[in-house]
Amino acid sequence: MLQQYCKKTQLIYNEIVSNTRSMSMDELPHNCEAIMEHADPPGLGTSMEKLLDRLRCGVFLDENRQKYWIDGKTGYNCFMVFARDLSITWGNDNRYWNWASFQETSNVFVDIASLTNVCWLEVRGKLDTSNLSPGVKYVVTFVISLKNTANGWNVPVNFELILPDGTKQERKEDFPSKPKGQLLEILVGEFETGREIEGDVKFSLIEINGGLWKSGLVLKGVRIQPKK
Repeated sequence: MLQQYCKKTQLIYNEIVSNTRSMSMDELPHNCEAIMEHADPPGLGTSMEKLLDRLRCGVFLDENRQKYWIDGKTGYNCFMVFARDLSITWGNDNRYWNWASFQETSNVFVDIASLTNVCWLEVRGKLDTSNLSPGVKYVVTFVISLKNTANGWNVPVNFELILPDGTKQERKEDFPSKPKGQLLEILVGEFETGREIEGDVKFSLIEINGGLWKSGLVLKGVRIQPKK
């Protein structure tokens, strides 16, 4: 899976180089300079070539709690909000959740959350839309996997997207029908950025009404990227 990921990111990098070869520092992706202040190390670097090198497999922000990259074809901003940057009810209690390291790239590890056993499942997160490219339709997905031993998912799981203007989108997913042991992207919703959409976009994964104890969910994070 990691080899396929690196091959994909290499192709994206090649497209970025091709599409931005003549780009100057005055033609950076939307809000890139402000976003890169959260990188490690912070800042844009001294040349566009070096900046593109940093975007080869994405730039990690805020101590690996988020990842930022630009779409290879359009140059639009994309984000991954990793599990450590989400609000997980009982997430710091190892009776219910455990944390492990996941190798995101050859030299970067991120924290993923593994559900041991919980009745009240509630995961929430947000992202400032000012960091997204304007006038673009975005797709929000939870990136998860289910262990072969996953249990207690008889009741559908609720996914919710709330836009800054209060508009709400809701979906339900049946986990028993999902394949086990592989990364899955579960759609939360879609929205288009613009002046009327300013502030935080909020997303959640919730199952609190079924009364069942659930286990075997592995949570990597939430991906926000342009719709293809």
